[in-house]
Amino acid sequence: MGDRTGIFVGDDPFAIARAWLAEAEPAEPNDPNAIALATVDEDGFPNARMVLLKEIEADAFLFYTNYGSAKGREIAATGKAAFVMHWKSLRRQIRVRGVTSREEGPQADAYYASRSLQSRLGAWASHQSEPLASRGALLAEVARVTASKGMSPQRPPFWGGIRLRPLEIEFWADGAFRLHDRFRWSRDTLDDGWDVERLNP
Repeated sequence: MGDRTGIFVGDDPFAIARAWLAEAEPAEPNDPNAIALATVDEDGFPNARMVLLKEIEADAFLFYTNYGSAKGREIAATGKAAFVMHWKSLRRQIRVRGVTSREEGPQADAYYASRSLQSRLGAWASHQSEPLASRGALLAEVARVTASKGMSPQRPPFWGGIRLRPLEIEFWADGAFRLHDRFRWSRDTLDDGWDVERLNP
């Protein structure tokens, strides 16, 4: 740990992650909070997709989804997920692997209520990851939901947060001649302290 300097300094990996995200926000042209989320299906076959990270908490990373989606079902089955957050503007990335739990309480309600009305209605209308006959069919479902739910829909019971508490976090920064800087924070259980080690590029 002795040679961690500059952007890698700190005793709290979540604070480092928040600092990197804050630095990326004015530099990235679109969605600096985008993460490539990885899960596995019942056959162990991997899936990856982009989602938006909504909060870096004191000890976890939080995003929201339809629990009936492919990612929602796969996370429910394994209780595990991983993601990478990459910023081309900074030439940095963060990789995270850990265990998951749902956020279905007041925090999820508050985030849902903060979204635009169209997004809230869309959460009700979309059977995420399921086959769709046409865009017209989706718009018709949005109209049906609007008529039944009104202008102030409550959060759907099938939609909410996923909290990922990491067992491993890796901070990566581009280095000259491809001699990148990599530091991995790891722990065996969520109750353990962090071990930090430099990795070869």
